Amino acid sequence: MHMQAARMHGYNEPLRIEEVPVPDPAADEILLKVAATGICRSDYQLQDGYFKGPFPVDFPYIPGHEVTGRVAGLGSGVPKTVGYTEGDMVVVNPSWGDGTCRQCREGNEHLCSGNGRWVGFGPPGGFAEYMAVQYRHVIPVSKEAAKKPELLAPMTDAGMTPYRGMRKLRDAGKLGPGRTVAVTGIGGLGSYAVQYAKLLGSGAVVVALARSDRKLEVAKDNGADHGINVRDKSTEAIQDELERHTGRRTLDAVLDCVGSEQSISMDFALLGPEGAVAAVGLMSDHVEHRQFPFVGMELSYLGSFWGNHLDLVEVLSLAERGLVKHNVTKVDLADINENLESLGHGDVVGRQVLVFA
Repeated sequence: MHMQAARMHGYNEPLRIEEVPVPDPAADEILLKVAATGICRSDYQLQDGYFKGPFPVDFPYIPGHEVTGRVAGLGSGVPKTVGYTEGDMVVVNPSWGDGTCRQCREGNEHLCSGNGRWVGFGPPGGFAEYMAVQYRHVIPVSKEAAKKPELLAPMTDAGMTPYRGMRKLRDAGKLGPGRTVAVTGIGGLGSYAVQYAKLLGSGAVVVALARSDRKLEVAKDNGADHGINVRDKSTEAIQDELERHTGRRTLDAVLDCVGSEQSISMDFALLGPEGAVAAVGLMSDHVEHRQFPFVGMELSYLGSFWGNHLDLVEVLSLAERGLVKHNVTKVDLADINENLESLGHGDVVGRQVLVFA
């Protein structure tokens, strides 16, 4: 049995759509008929070699880490107690820890310090009609949610990653009444992040910072109180607009969904005393900040990577209850390279999702 798959044959090369054998699930794996797979900027970065060091892959390789699909087969060792039957819709938790290290035992398999793996960055991903996944790394969804798999797939990264980052800001005491939180970058992650700022912010004012009016319109549709186009603006000009909108020239918290040198520098320049930046974006290899304001104002810089099993369960629950709005565009596998290029150029608003028949 064969399937269509988009495969990498080298870095900085377009993906090739090829016919390859359907994988045979190992004893502890489920074979999934992929229903939908999100297209993430990190897929573009995998292709251009950004992750060559931390996540080397063997070519030819199938990327794609935001996956939902239907059970098509069960390995011989999958326990009957899991209750999966053919046709059940599940989402794939993309972080596959080894289950033995401290991070895994704390529930943070995405931070595995042992032999951890991340689907789409090692194990073959979902840019294909079928994939195999260990049974313990899938989460079942209701029959109602299963009707729109294109809304489920992005929750495994675009929906989960900013949720964890915003939760860190909340748990650090940076949100709440009388405070202002900003989301930098309104793309796949940022369009969800402004919603979490409202859901978790306990009344904090939510400001979207982006480089296009079109993206700011999406942010406002998703609940942002204000939007500022920061393209070619000085810190002072941004502060002028911030003051006009909020009555203040500083921010208490920022969730940065870009991760560039420019965005992180801007974030810290806008922070007030005891402010915090939580970074989930990964555009640049390194960033800089000024040391005296960082120490003298007791600022915080929080890294937040992906999310764990419970984070994914929580965002899926929020989405099923209608508390999360999606900005999804369905695309075909044949157009994968065109869409990856658009992501690389920052032209995509929301999430593009491959949908399989």
